[in-house]
Amino acid sequence: MKKLVSLMLAASAIAGSALAQQSPPFAPVTTDIMAPKPNSAYVQDARGVIARDPFGLCWRTGYWTPADAVPGCDLPLCVEPAKLENGKCVTPAAPVAPPTPNAPVTQPPAVVAPVASSEKVSFAADALFDFDKSVLKAEGKSKLDDLSSKLQGINLEVIIAVGHTDSVGTDAYNQKLSIRRAEAVKAYLQAKGIEANRIYTEGKGESQPVADNKSAEGRAKNRRVEVEVVGTRAK
Repeated sequence: MKKLVSLMLAASAIAGSALAQQSPPFAPVTTDIMAPKPNSAYVQDARGVIARDPFGLCWRTGYWTPADAVPGCDLPLCVEPAKLENGKCVTPAAPVAPPTPNAPVTQPPAVVAPVASSEKVSFAADALFDFDKSVLKAEGKSKLDDLSSKLQGINLEVIIAVGHTDSVGTDAYNQKLSIRRAEAVKAYLQAKGIEANRIYTEGKGESQPVADNKSAEGRAKNRRVEVEVVGTRAK
């Protein structure tokens, strides 16, 4: 009887050893961390590099806003030790030497930080241009003169001029007309002394109406040029 029990224990030990040899070693589980997607508010090539226009400006998508601005495109690239603050490269102030024991303590002057500014103005196209034209009228030039005067005191980053039309006419024709009108605004502002590479133009044609095109009043509201100014203004 003892021999039988001994044989059964030995067979069990051999079977357990065989199973242990057949079981695969423990394999650690790894997880991949998804890399962050590049900023999608700009047009990019297959490598993720942002495309630029002939003036060196980054191409934006149609839904770009100033909040999507990135360094090197609509924000400056800062060189150490300068850091990007409120859209500007700011160099930290040099450390102040400790005063001598008998010297009075003087407080450094307060630094006035610039305030980011983004202002959008919508001009009725009928006030800027004659019907179906892209040549600025005298009234249109006066309105742009007023806009230029308001740029005084602003450290300008970029001006965005976007042309729009009503639904009368073909999509292709309205698209070209909206671009020509935006370009006319750019040319006039450039003649007022604003750098060409600071002015970005775009045409939306009839694709973004703000009113119903079924009425004359609604179509008049849709014929417009929107001008957005992005920069910093000191307090």
